[in-house]
This record gives sequence, C-alpha cells and structure tokens, in this order.
Amino acid sequence: MKKFLCFLLIGLVFSCKTKKSVNEAVASKELAAIKVIQGHYENQKDFKTISIRANAKYKDDKQSQSVNADIRIKKDEIIWINVKLLGFPVAKALITPDKVSYYEKINGTYFEGDFRFLSNWLGTDLDFFKVQNLFLGNAVDDLTKQNYVVKIEDGLYKLSEKIKGKTEKEFSFEAANFLLKKEQINQVSENRSLEIVYPSHLKQENVFMPDEINIKATQENQVSIDLFYKNITFNEDLNFSFSIPNGYSPINVE
Repeated sequence: MKKFLCFLLIGLVFSCKTKKSVNEAVASKELAAIKVIQGHYENQKDFKTISIRANAKYKDDKQSQSVNADIRIKKDEIIWINVKLLGFPVAKALITPDKVSYYEKINGTYFEGDFRFLSNWLGTDLDFFKVQNLFLGNAVDDLTKQNYVVKIEDGLYKLSEKIKGKTEKEFSFEAANFLLKKEQINQVSENRSLEIVYPSHLKQENVFMPDEINIKATQENQVSIDLFYKNITFNEDLNFSFSIPNGYSPINVE
C-alpha cells in the first residue's frame, strides 16, 4: 500500500467532462528543436482550479489493484487527492510547493516531508511544478532551459538533450499541436528508468488534456500504472481541507 500511494501522488491525472477527440498528425518534415518546443508551450493550460474523477490500475511483481480518486488542483498551489477502494475512502494526499503529505486508513499511518521520496522512486528530481506538469500532460522539465537535438522517430518529433549527463531525458511530440506523447527518463548507472506515455488527448473549453496515461517505473522491479479519466470541471470553488487523524503513526517511505 505504501508504494502504491507513492505512485498515486505522481500518477493520477484527469479526464474531460465533455469528450472531444483531438486529431493528431504524423511528423513528416524536419523542424528545429525550438519550433517543437514553442509549439508545445502554446498549449499551456489557463485555469484557476480543476476538479477531477479518475480511475487507476496499479501493478507490480507482487500485486495489482484498482482504485478511484477525486483530484482537485489549485494551479501552482495545491494538488489534493482522495483515493477510494470499492467506494470507500482509503487514503488522502496533499501536495504543495513546500511539502508532500498523505495518510492511509488501512494501517493508520501518515507521511509528511519533501519531494525526495518521490524523486528516489522515479530516478529524477521532482518538485511541485514538475508533478503538476505531469498531471497536465506537459513536459515534466522546462524545455527552454536545455539544448536539444530533434529527429523524427515513429512518426513523432523526439527531443534529446545535446549534452547527456547522469540522467538522460527524451521527449516525443505529435505534429499537429505538438502534444506530448512520451517522455523517458533514464539513469543507466543507477539502473533506473521512467517512461510516461500519453496514448490520446481530448479538448475541452479550448484546453488540450491527456485522455489516458501509462507510467512504467523500473528499478529493482517494474511498477506500472494505467490511468483513465472520467470527469473534469474547471474553475469551481473547491475545498482543499486536509488534516491527519489523531492517533496515526508516522512512517518513513525512503
């Protein structure tokens, strides 16, 4: 349950209330990396709050599990997640730029701390804004801060860092709206990798959204999460209340 909740914090995303499929295009002509990056950032989301209902399927080498989740996002400030199993609340999480907090009811335990435990699980440095980007279908990193080379691969524009360091990152985009289709983060020396795939996208209120997200994280073992999006509403007045129940025990998730 502990590992499952860790991945839910970075994996749960949302769907569109009124679904309208987005037409995508195959990359067929060479473009400069800056053109692909600019095209991607033209899709930035403009909202104050989002309310989401989502499904998630989790699998590792020992278990598989399905849950529902209510997710609320206050842009650049709060990500709030309420996880339900068979209709019953089992865990709640609150992510802010300063810390990550969650508690789970089955064992009566809680965690409060920084982003290091999520970063350790995924093999890349994370902060609130990178997690928010992942939820929104944006590249997890700020692509304007690195130099990339671009090539066409499998009908997508794939950006790779010109100077490869300990952590290697690649981002692939379709050609019609430069929507993110896949990002890969690898730490070869640590034998860790993360692959995030967005199979399809939707458009609601002139905003592009991922319709599904597939996450595979590999370290000693492989963990996969498949996410499916049911409902989303924008710019409502939302409650982000969160408090750890009395009597719960702190845990170390590193």
